[in-house]
Amino acid sequence: MDKPSAPSCERNRDPILEVLRNHFADRRQVLEIGSGTGQHAVHFAAAMPHLQWQCTDRPEYLPGIRQWLDESALPNTPAPFVLDVSGPWPAGGHDAVFSANTLHIMSWGEVERLFQQLGRVTTTDAKLAIYGPFNYDGRYTSESNAAFDDWLQARGEHMRIRDAEAVDALAEAAGFELIDDVTMPANNRLRIWQRTR
Repeated sequence: MDKPSAPSCERNRDPILEVLRNHFADRRQVLEIGSGTGQHAVHFAAAMPHLQWQCTDRPEYLPGIRQWLDESALPNTPAPFVLDVSGPWPAGGHDAVFSANTLHIMSWGEVERLFQQLGRVTTTDAKLAIYGPFNYDGRYTSESNAAFDDWLQARGEHMRIRDAEAVDALAEAAGFELIDDVTMPANNRLRIWQRTR
């Protein structure tokens, strides 16, 4: 199979990295939920060699992720493993979690499940970084996000841009406090929470 490639990853990886360099400077074990093509993992693991970057995704995405990891041959990217948020989760010990462009693809029930499981897989001071589009006060932040949301819902009724406040409530219930909310290109955000309990 051809190695998968997402042009959006090429565009957003450096702005994301700039933020992660700060927030993940003292981290060691990153769990990436929904690694997609694997491009982000390779870029971030190469730039931050102090991190062990663990890729995960649904089974159909793992062959493509393996191609990126095998080609890069980085010592800090172990073999990817299957993680469907609605199924079994790995053992704990991760002091950081990263996910990009996933919440609007999952159903709301799956988003809830993701946050419910974080306490099991993270250390007591873990950081959580999620990249993607968000609504604020129930409103789109741009016309392009409104059009994107229409496109998502045409693909699947369960898909939609999530309200930041609703996601924050899930994070708070899981013991995570919002500590940063960074404007990203193309009307996206990189939101960072830290576990407080």
